[in-house]
Amino acid sequence: MHFIAVDRTHSLVQHLVHPPSNLPPPSTSLLNSSIVAYVRANRPHLAVQIFKSMKRRQLRPSVITMNVLISSLVRSSSPSFISLSQELFRDMQSLGITPTTSTFNTLIYGFCSKSKFSDAMNLFHSMQQEPFKCQTDIITYNTLLDGFCRKGLLDEVRRLLLDMKNRGLLPNRNTFNTLISGFCRLGWLKRATETIELMTQSKILSDIWTYNMLISGLCKEGRLDEAFRLRDEMERLKVEPDVVTYNTLINGCFELNNGSEAFKILAKMKNKGVKSNAVTHNTMMKGLCKEGKPEDANGYLEKMEADGVRPDCVTYNTLINANCKAGDMAQAYKLMDEMLRRGLKMDTFTLNMFLHTLYKEKRLEDAHNLLKRASKKGYSPDEVSYGTLITGYFKEENVDEALKLWDEMKKNQIVPSIVTYNSVISGLCGAYRTDEAVEMLNEILGSGLVPDETTYNILIHGYCREGDLEKAFQFHNKMVQNSFKPNVVTCNILIRGLCNVKMVDKALKLFNMWVSKGKLVDAFTFNILITGLCNEGKVDAALELVAEMEKKNLGPDHFMYSTILRALTESGRKEESEKFYSKMLESGELHDKVNCATPERAEEGQVETHELGSSEVLEGVPLEHNQEGTSEMLESISDAYTKQVDELCKAGKFKEARFKAATNIGDDSTFSSSSAEVYGHEALLFAPVEVQPKSTGVHPANLNCEALPASFSIAWWYTASSLLCMAPKSHENNNKQDVVDPPVVCVCT
Repeated sequence: MHFIAVDRTHSLVQHLVHPPSNLPPPSTSLLNSSIVAYVRANRPHLAVQIFKSMKRRQLRPSVITMNVLISSLVRSSSPSFISLSQELFRDMQSLGITPTTSTFNTLIYGFCSKSKFSDAMNLFHSMQQEPFKCQTDIITYNTLLDGFCRKGLLDEVRRLLLDMKNRGLLPNRNTFNTLISGFCRLGWLKRATETIELMTQSKILSDIWTYNMLISGLCKEGRLDEAFRLRDEMERLKVEPDVVTYNTLINGCFELNNGSEAFKILAKMKNKGVKSNAVTHNTMMKGLCKEGKPEDANGYLEKMEADGVRPDCVTYNTLINANCKAGDMAQAYKLMDEMLRRGLKMDTFTLNMFLHTLYKEKRLEDAHNLLKRASKKGYSPDEVSYGTLITGYFKEENVDEALKLWDEMKKNQIVPSIVTYNSVISGLCGAYRTDEAVEMLNEILGSGLVPDETTYNILIHGYCREGDLEKAFQFHNKMVQNSFKPNVVTCNILIRGLCNVKMVDKALKLFNMWVSKGKLVDAFTFNILITGLCNEGKVDAALELVAEMEKKNLGPDHFMYSTILRALTESGRKEESEKFYSKMLESGELHDKVNCATPERAEEGQVETHELGSSEVLEGVPLEHNQEGTSEMLESISDAYTKQVDELCKAGKFKEARFKAATNIGDDSTFSSSSAEVYGHEALLFAPVEVQPKSTGVHPANLNCEALPASFSIAWWYTASSLLCMAPKSHENNNKQDVVDPPVVCVCT
């Protein structure tokens, strides 16, 4: 091993591959040992050369040697090594080497890691048939389960669990941990904890990995206090937190803009004797960059090296990303050069950062050219790479080019997640092609993915935007029957749709029905209704809602004050308008940049009336600037929108922030990069709409899971796990209370 490390000219390989004529040829045993040694020295490409030499001489390596070699290839970051591992698998068969279950498991892992699930399942089925007749084991199933859970393919998860049951395979700790990990990624924390209970009842104890996944899930949901309590529980149960636990908590603190607490955790980590690693330093640097402290982050790079931790690709990607976001491309390229000098190869994440920067600068043609050259430069474009450009083309209203890239992405066997589907659906709806977007929903359901609230809300909004209220309500009711739980965003979309077609009375009826069921409303709900009422001259009803709004501590804000003031002045209620204007001044809600309708300006005819949607900031609904307004007004609206997204993120309301960002990104209004950074996820490289969803449309809380009997058996575990993973294909609708009557839409000419 030491000789291999210092053999820079690879002379040993040359002697093994082309032995000198004056020496006896190397034996099969020596060549077997050499292949394993080069794999362990992280030089699999040289190990492949030795194997090719053996093949030419018709020498057969052992199956163990071949498994080690194939495993090193599938775990490599090089995109070409997966196809090379398939070639070696075929070579094994031509040499008469019988593959084992371990061989198949390794190849299945490789396919799953690259999201090539059809290839993985083909291998899964063929391994059990002639001529192989290999038995699938728990590792086979756990590998597939992990791949499907990571991609959110819960239909496939359900089928695999049932197949395990039919074959009599018992789940082990890794099976449970895989499911827990999948639930945490989807935000199904209740189901994750229920799986831990099932795990305990199966007499399998939770380990550090189990706790770390649950802590990660809590941090992603912004439930940091619960994450800390779980860490304390770990210590009481003598399960000592490790470096992964502390790294997760540090990242969670930075995600909630609590850098001071992150430094406290770092100090506690050192006091406990837990040694920091590259991930610790990278997390600290990412957090400091997020807080707008790139100089401190650069200082951490020096501290990292002083602690004996070598910077890696993630380290440089973090700093390059921060400089790209700051618009300092010169420093970004400087860091990239330094990265290459250290012998670190740029990866797909680096590619995605530059693609995203070009996208932000509206240089889509340059970004597209970079994507085309990516494979030639050794990059492996992924879902994020394509998603960046797809979103960019949709934003520039180049729908055809966006859909071409979508087709190319699928042709290259890059499996889109629900996040990317939502981007395409949003783009189609924005182009007034909602019926095509609904076809995309059918494609989602056919692929085994689970649509989330964002998917349904985008489609409902698409119909409302097209003015087809009847279809919007019909689609809403159909989705409710299929377990979709409408939220306040859904309510706001429908109410705004009604107001835009002058059906304010029906909008008010929907609002009252929603509130009567104990469901939450927000400031945007009131803003939509109040604006709609004012536009129809129903000022008294609007003032009643303002009073109710104030009781709920929901505002109103300066936009709503301006709307009410305008309505009062236009209706000739001068005395009331003057009192209201004084109230605005006292409340501090008079915004300098807003074209405010003072009583005097109204009398002078300087106030423009406006339709709903021209300047209001509404939850879950893109702004449509149908009326001309000053640039100052638009800037004010955009700033307010960004501020609201920031505030939602800081409050841990990521779902609401996601939809607001998603709908805002597709319109003329701008979206602040500072808001996007709150999420801290690489998927944000191509737009806020592509943040990983908090939860899915068919939420597990909707499932009617009865308590497990005292005489718990493994069959019960399978039944419960099937319910946890996927809602039934058809079931009695338990959401009838959410079905609303569609309005009778009459278009008068």
